[in-house]
Amino acid sequence: MKFEEFILSNSVNRAIRDMGFSIPTPIQEEAIPPALSGRDIIGQAQTGTGKTVAFGIPIVERINPLDRGVQAIVLTPTRELAVQVAKELGKIGRHKQIAVLPVYGGQPIGKQLDELRKGVHIVVGTPGRVIDHIRRGTLNLKSVRCTVLDEADRMLDMGFIDDMKFILAQIPGKCQIMLFSATIPSEISWLAKRYMKDPVEIIVSKDTLTVPETKQIFFEVREFGKLGVLSKLIELERGGVFLVFRRTKARVDELTAALKARGFNAQALHGDCSQRERDRVMRLFRRGEVAIVVATDVAARGLDINGITHVVNYDIPQDAESYVHRIGRTGRCGREGKAITFVTHWEYGELKRIQAFSKAKIERASIPTEVGYVRLSS
Repeated sequence: MKFEEFILSNSVNRAIRDMGFSIPTPIQEEAIPPALSGRDIIGQAQTGTGKTVAFGIPIVERINPLDRGVQAIVLTPTRELAVQVAKELGKIGRHKQIAVLPVYGGQPIGKQLDELRKGVHIVVGTPGRVIDHIRRGTLNLKSVRCTVLDEADRMLDMGFIDDMKFILAQIPGKCQIMLFSATIPSEISWLAKRYMKDPVEIIVSKDTLTVPETKQIFFEVREFGKLGVLSKLIELERGGVFLVFRRTKARVDELTAALKARGFNAQALHGDCSQRERDRVMRLFRRGEVAIVVATDVAARGLDINGITHVVNYDIPQDAESYVHRIGRTGRCGREGKAITFVTHWEYGELKRIQAFSKAKIERASIPTEVGYVRLSS
C-alpha cells in the first residue's frame, strides 16, 4: 500500500511527499483509515514505528485553517517529545497553513501566551503545562475536535494519570480520542473505557512488544567487568551511536566519568541536569558530535533521535516494561538497531521475566574481543 491510496487532501499528500514518505508503516496503514473517519483509536506500538504520522495526518485533515481556535491537543510525557511531535505535525500541515504550538515547563510562559493569543490550531504539550494554561484561561478546549495521548504508559509512569483525567474531562463529548502506547497497563485500559467511544484497537507486532529490526542480545558479565566490556564494544562497533542506561543518577555520573577517563566523549543525562544542559547534550547527540550518552530511564523518556544504533542496558532494567521502552530507542523506522543487556549470574531470573513479557528472543552472545570479532550489525 502507498500513501496515495489513502483519501487525503492535496495539501497533505504534498506534505507527505515533501517528507519523503511513500509507503506507510504498519501502524500508519492500520490507524489512518479509521482515524480519518473519526473513530477513536487505541494503538499499541513501539517508539519509532511512525506513530506521529499515524495520528498527525488525521488531525491535520480534520482542522479548519480559517478557524484560529485550538482544534487538536496532543499530550506527551516530556518536553523533548512535545517539541519533536510539534515539528512533525508542522511539516504535515505546512501546505494547509496549520499553526502548531508546543507547550511545556522550563520555557518562558510569556512566549506561549503570545502564540495562544495570536491563535493556533494544534497544541502539543506536557500534561502539567497544558493544565496550567487551562487554569489560566489561556487555553480553551471547547473547539477541540481531536485529542491524542502519546506514550500514554509513560505518562502514567511519570504520575500524570490524574492530569490526563482532568484534561479528558474538559474536552467536548464528541471529541475524537486517539491513544498510543507501547504497553497497555490496567490504568490506561480503564482510561480508555471511561473516556473513549467504541475505539478501534490496533496492535502492531502481536507476537512481540519490541521492534523486529532490533537485534537483542545479552552478555553474562561480572559487575566489575562491565566497564571493560562496554569500552571494548564501543571500540569494535566503530561509528556506533550509543545510549547507555543506568538505574540511578549517581551511577550515570560514575560511568560517564569512567568513560571520559578512558578517552571516550560521553555525556550524562539525568534528572539533576538543568534544562539548558539537557538541551546542550541533546543538540550534540543529534549533530553526531557526541556518540555516547549515559542516561537514567526517566531522563531518556521522550527521546526522539533516529540515529541511535546501540542501546546498552549496563544495569538490567528494574521491570520488563522499562526494557521495552529502553530498546525502543533504536531500530527505528525500519533501521537496524542493537540492544545489548549486561547480565550478572544472579540476574537470570530478571532476564527471563523480561523475555516472557516482551515475547522477544534475547540471545546470549560472547563477550567482544579483538580476535575473530564479527560486528553486531553484520
